[in-house]
Amino acid sequence: MLILDMEREMQSREGKDDPLPENHLLQWTQWQLLDSILPTGGFAHSYGLEAAIQACVVSGPEDLRPFLVQLLDNTGSLLLPFVHIAHRSPDMETWSRLNQILEATLTNEVSRKASVSQGSALLRVAASAFHEVPSLKEMKDASLSSGLVSIHHAPVFGVICGLLGFDCGTTQRAYMFVTMRDVISAATRLNLVGPLGASVLQHQIAHIAEQLAKKWMDRPIEEACQTAPLFDTIQGCHVYLFSKLFCS
Repeated sequence: MLILDMEREMQSREGKDDPLPENHLLQWTQWQLLDSILPTGGFAHSYGLEAAIQACVVSGPEDLRPFLVQLLDNTGSLLLPFVHIAHRSPDMETWSRLNQILEATLTNEVSRKASVSQGSALLRVAASAFHEVPSLKEMKDASLSSGLVSIHHAPVFGVICGLLGFDCGTTQRAYMFVTMRDVISAATRLNLVGPLGASVLQHQIAHIAEQLAKKWMDRPIEEACQTAPLFDTIQGCHVYLFSKLFCS
C-alpha cells in the first residue's frame, strides 16, 4: 500500500515543479559515484598490499598505517596531476593525451592493467547509469570508435567528476578517498585488520590524507612522479605470487 501511495503521489506531481532543488538531486549522483557498491572493479585490487604481505614488508596491523600513508603519498604524486588536468579540460583530445602519457608512465604491468581495468569499468558504468550527462556516452562511443584501448582510471575519474559537478579540489580529495577506502577494504579481506579496526584506522588517517591531498593538489602532468618506488616494485611482483586473492 505504501508503494502504491508513493506512486500515486509521484504521478500527481507530474507537470509540476520539482520540489527538490537540482543541486540536491545532483548530490545523489555524486554520492553514488563514490559508493563502493558501484561496479568498477576496485574490490578486485589491493594496490600492492597482498604482495607486500607475502614479501613480509607488511607483517601485521601495525605495518598497515605506514604502508597506507606511503601509498597515498605515491597516489597523490603520481596520479592526482592526471585527475586534475582531466577535470580542468574534459575534452576528448586532452583525455586521449592523458591516457597515452599515463600508459607510458606506469612502470609495472600489474598497476597498468589494474588502472585500465578500473578505468574502462568506470566509464562503462557511468555512461550506462548517469543518463542525465549524455556526454559520458558520447565519450564512451568516441573512445571505441577511435580505437583507444587504454582507458586509465585517474583521467576518466577526473572527467566524470567534473561532468557531475564536483569542483577540482573535491575531485582530487575524492580520488584519494577512493584509494584509501579500497586499500583498507582489501586489508580487511586479507585478515590484516578487522572491520572495526579498519573503520577506526580510516578515520584516524583522514587528516594525513587531507595533508597529502593538499601537498599534491593542482599539479601539472610534468610534475607527476613516484615517491615510493619500492612499493611499485613490490606490486609488480604480484603476478608471480603462488596464491593470491586479488588481481593487483
